[in-house]
Amino acid sequence: MVFNSDIFLFAFLPVVYLLFWSLQGKRQRYLLLGAAGYVFYGWWNWRFCFLLLFSSLVSFFTGLAIDRSPNRGAARRWMLLAIGVDLTLLGFFKYYNFFASSVHYLLPVGALPILNIVLPVGISFYTFHTISYVIDVYQGKIKATRDLPEYLTYVNLFSQLVAGPIVRFREIERDLERIDGPPRNDWTARGLGFFVVGLIKKVVIADRIAAFVDPLLKHYSAMSFADSWVAILGYTAQIYFDFSGYSDMAVGLGYLFALRIPQNFDSPYRACGITDFWRRWHMSLSRWLRDYLYFSLGGNRSGTARTYLNLMLTMLLGGLWHGANWTFVVWGGYHGALLIVDRLAGSFYRKLPRVLYRAQTMLLVMIGWVFFRSDNFTMALTWLGKLFHPGFSGVTLNWHSLAWLAVAAAWTYGLRETWDFRFGASRRWAPVYAMGLVFAYFLMNGRETVFLYFQF
Repeated sequence: MVFNSDIFLFAFLPVVYLLFWSLQGKRQRYLLLGAAGYVFYGWWNWRFCFLLLFSSLVSFFTGLAIDRSPNRGAARRWMLLAIGVDLTLLGFFKYYNFFASSVHYLLPVGALPILNIVLPVGISFYTFHTISYVIDVYQGKIKATRDLPEYLTYVNLFSQLVAGPIVRFREIERDLERIDGPPRNDWTARGLGFFVVGLIKKVVIADRIAAFVDPLLKHYSAMSFADSWVAILGYTAQIYFDFSGYSDMAVGLGYLFALRIPQNFDSPYRACGITDFWRRWHMSLSRWLRDYLYFSLGGNRSGTARTYLNLMLTMLLGGLWHGANWTFVVWGGYHGALLIVDRLAGSFYRKLPRVLYRAQTMLLVMIGWVFFRSDNFTMALTWLGKLFHPGFSGVTLNWHSLAWLAVAAAWTYGLRETWDFRFGASRRWAPVYAMGLVFAYFLMNGRETVFLYFQF
């Protein structure tokens, strides 16, 4: 099930919303949201609900075991056991065939068999949720909850279950404890506003851009110099409006159910420097990688060389987290190298005019998107070659694509981030939200396009 579908907009969401606010107690609302999460997730493949439940139960009972451990060593063993289980599941479903095919390439004789494995939607996201919970309990940042329905509500929360943001239990624990409170008009208004803006980003801009970017990249070898730039500019806009649109809708749905989900984007294409970019792009993942991976590797506590090594390892693994393909690993390593250069030459870059510094950052980010979007290195290198070789000729450029790129640029650089919008709570704002929803739905035209980050 996706947010931009008839079944979600006209059946699932209204039914769950009305039931939620008709119930009074915390336990009732926990059970409703927990069950709604399984229905939402199971709409794609109900069998994987058992995998989600198993992962949730492992981390829940591990949290209790850590709290009851007689010493630090026993608590650490429980934490490592839970993380091991989670990473084993993630590794098998997401990376087994990637590892097996890589081994087969190096050692054709006696290689591992390639299995017909279906990747569970959202497994990377909910695995990071459960791991962060166990680590936070071990580090004493939170007390393990003894309320299983409350914990399942956290893990199964349908608004962010399959594509984030990556929410830590401690970030919404307070709201979960107060979930039995009455509705708030200001939260309802923000919920509707975020959802409508996110839907417009997705179906009005991202999907329209995808309509000309995907055909170009399907025949990447035939692209001209101009087409290659339209493709990279288009994909740069598409991935931002698609993913930030999803994140806005997730935040909006959280507000509608009395839960505040943290911000995931902060105008990343206005960043000055790659370090600044990662403070603004997929912020929940950036913080997760920093707190649970980079700091665990030692952070910047062991000298300059080790700091750079830790940065590179963090970004390589962050790239691999996005997908079982060497192009993602290269993308992660590329950003790791840029972060190191940013540290080494930051004082020089900061002396540049702001517009030049921002343009340089944007160009570097776009080059990275080539590897992120490409299916293989042949595609990536061919695309890069066309970007910087004006002699290529091929498909004729059309003005329709340029018009949508102009719309995306105007939104990106001319409007505030959604978090800076002021959504009115008075009744006169109701027609505004209704018109925005109708406008987006009209442009959906009955299509249920999935979000880009569902594949990760």
